[in-house]
Amino acid sequence: MSDYANPAALVTADWAQQHLDDPGVRVVEVDVDTEAYAQGHLPGAVGWNWATQLSDGIRRDIVSREELSELLSASGIGPDTHVVLYGDNDNWFAAWAYWQLGLHGLTSVSLIDGGRAYWLANGLPLTTDVPSYASTGIQLPEPDFSTRAFQRDLADELGAPDLALVDVRSPAEYAGEVVAPPGMSETAQRAGHIPGAASAPWAQTVNEDGTFKSADALRAHYESKGVTADRDVVAYCRIGERSSHTWFVLHELLGYERVRNYDGSWTEWGSIIGAPIENPSKEGAAVPA
Repeated sequence: MSDYANPAALVTADWAQQHLDDPGVRVVEVDVDTEAYAQGHLPGAVGWNWATQLSDGIRRDIVSREELSELLSASGIGPDTHVVLYGDNDNWFAAWAYWQLGLHGLTSVSLIDGGRAYWLANGLPLTTDVPSYASTGIQLPEPDFSTRAFQRDLADELGAPDLALVDVRSPAEYAGEVVAPPGMSETAQRAGHIPGAASAPWAQTVNEDGTFKSADALRAHYESKGVTADRDVVAYCRIGERSSHTWFVLHELLGYERVRNYDGSWTEWGSIIGAPIENPSKEGAAVPA
């Protein structure tokens, strides 16, 4: 992992196994399948529910500073704790949690390379015991949204020569053939993609075992899409979790400094009346700006 820009952003499964009893490390599981944690998790790991603990279902937004502080405190996470995140789907929502923690200035945070699937495939220890930790009383600072893109700003930036929009959804979603992956309830009103966006599915950044590809392979992949470190990069997906995964690759593994995650993503953009859209699956379906 030494070839990555921020090698501390990733730990191996072996490293995680060796630090399960380390009082300075708190392992956290965040899954798409919110029932997966109860079926078995890393010993000592706490489980966070992305839908109820990391997002505000009323405002459709990330949770507030106060709510996130309470979650970290209840998880036994203090200012000096090394937070190690992992989850299913090759770390979709674990990366989303990583990105959220970074908004509030937490820097001692890592992902387990390969996530939950890698851990299971290698027969590493699991438990159904739910740990309990003393509250730490941690109080997070106000968030810095410099790595977060907002629709109102992005709409003004469309067409700028330095802007590199990255649509990390599946090719079918990008082409407008489907609005969302099967079984996903939170979707947009229309299909397609934001004009000018390059299609770079998140899954192209990982190996078959879910671990990240090398820095050289990742850099070549994005450069072939016109996504280079000298541009203002904005990644988006459906609701922000897959784009967090891509943000992690670009910002943490490749060291791109000008990368933002548009977590409103297609569910927001594709539901706004009059928002410009390209839909290759329907001739003439693009909505003018």
